[in-house]
Amino acid sequence: MAPSSGALVGIDVGTSSAKGIAVDPDSGQVLAIAEHEYPVSSPHPGWMEQQPQVWLTATEDVLARLRADAPEILGIGFSGQMHGLVCLDADGAVIRPAILWNDQRSAPQCAALEAGDGLARLLRLTGNRALPGFTAPKLLWMRENEPEAYARIRRICLPKDYVRDQLVGTHRMDVADASGTLLLDVGARRWSGELLTQLDIPRSWLPELAESPDAVGTLDGVPVAAGAGDQAAAAVGAGITEPGPLSVVLGTSGVVLAATDGFLSDREGRVHAFCHAAPGRWLVMGVMLSAAGSLAWYHDTLLRDVAFDTMLGEAELVAPGSEGLTFLPYLAGERTPYADPDARGAFCGLSITHGRGALTRAVLEGVAFALRDCLDVVHEVGATTARGRVSGGGSRSRLWLQIVASALEVPLEIMATDQGSAFGAALLGGVASGVYRDLGEAADACVRVTEVIDPVAAWIEPYREARRRFRGYYPALRSVR
Repeated sequence: MAPSSGALVGIDVGTSSAKGIAVDPDSGQVLAIAEHEYPVSSPHPGWMEQQPQVWLTATEDVLARLRADAPEILGIGFSGQMHGLVCLDADGAVIRPAILWNDQRSAPQCAALEAGDGLARLLRLTGNRALPGFTAPKLLWMRENEPEAYARIRRICLPKDYVRDQLVGTHRMDVADASGTLLLDVGARRWSGELLTQLDIPRSWLPELAESPDAVGTLDGVPVAAGAGDQAAAAVGAGITEPGPLSVVLGTSGVVLAATDGFLSDREGRVHAFCHAAPGRWLVMGVMLSAAGSLAWYHDTLLRDVAFDTMLGEAELVAPGSEGLTFLPYLAGERTPYADPDARGAFCGLSITHGRGALTRAVLEGVAFALRDCLDVVHEVGATTARGRVSGGGSRSRLWLQIVASALEVPLEIMATDQGSAFGAALLGGVASGVYRDLGEAADACVRVTEVIDPVAAWIEPYREARRRFRGYYPALRSVR
C-alpha cells in the first residue's frame, strides 16, 4: 500500500450507541472517536426494541463530528448489532420498531422450527439452529401476532444495513451479517431457496448479498463498504482474517471465535457457523450471553458502593477455585453449549466461610469456565488454535485475563487498540476504497499486539477440578425446574 494522508472511518451501530472512529491507514492509530447514545425499549418482559431512526440520527451526528476532527475521509465501513429485524413497506418506511438480537419473544416459533426433523433440516440448510435472537423467527412471530403489519412488508434489513442503505441509497446485506438471519445457506454464501420456500418468505424481501469489504455505494463521494456484523468486524479489527489466533471477547456477552478456510458446523448446533467478513472464509463462534454482564450485575446488585478496583483487589487475594464456590453465569439463558433460554445463574457451594472476595472471584471464574465450554466445542467441530486475541470491556482487568488464560489454557494477546468492531469496520472501508488490496494487508498495516498474558501454571490444575464442578451443576439444576 502507498502512504495515505487521510483517514478511514468505522461506524458501529450498537445496541446502546452508535460509535465512530477515524483511523490512520498507515499505522492503525485512532485519530478521533465520537459516540452518540440512544435508548432501548422493553414494552413487555423479554421484548427489546428500538426505533431505527435513532440509529440513523446518531450515525449522522457521529459522522459530522468525525469529519470535524479527522483528516480527509478515504473510506467508510459499518458494523453493528446482529440479527435485529427492520421491516420496510413499499415506500421504504419503517413499519414497526426493530426487534433486537436480545429479544426473547420468538421462543415458541424457534421450538416449532426445530420440532420433529426441523433441527436437522435447519442445520443442513443453514449450519445453525433456531434461536430467538435470529431474524427469521422474529418474522414468523410477526406473521402470527401482527398480521396487518406483516402484510405490509416489502423489504427487510438488519440494523447497520438500514443505516448504511439510508445514507447511500441501496438495499444490500453482507454475508457475514446475513448468516445470523437463519435464512442463509452459509456454506454456499447465498440465500437458501429451500428454506425461504418452507417458511413462505418472499425472496423479493431480501437484499442483494455482498462480501463485507465490497464497495456498495458512496457517501459524499467516499466509498462505503458493505460492512459486517459486530463479531465478524471485531475479528477483522483483531487481525483474525484467516485461521490462526482465536478472538476472545469479554464484552457484555462472551465470544470465542475461530476463522476457518472452509465451512464447519456442529451437528448439535451448539456453536454458530457464519460466513467471515474475510471473503472465502468462515467463522465458528461459541457465544455465552452474560460475560462482563455477569460482573456488572454482581457489582450493581450486591456491591454498588464498592469501587471495581477494590472489588477485584479482594478477589485477587482468593486462591484459584474460589474456596469451592462456583458461579453459573446463565443470567439471561445460554447459547453455547446448551442453547437454553431458560438456563439461570446461581452461586453453588456457598458456605458461611465465603467472604466478598470469594464471591467476586467465583464470578470471574464462572465466566472463564463458560468461555472454556465455548472453546471446547469450537475445537470439537475442527477449528484449532494455540492462542487468543482478547477484546471487550472485561479485558481491562489483568486478573480476569489471567483467570481466562488459565481456564482456556492458551495465552491471550492484547491489541494496541480496544475499539473492536468499529476498528474492523474502518479496515473494511480501507479495502472498499482501495487503500488496501485485501484484509490481510489491512491487518498487517494496522493491527499490533502490545502484550501477552500467559496462563498461570499453578492455576491450571485447580481450574481443571473447578471446571468439573462447574459442568456438573447445570444438568443438576435443570432437572429441578
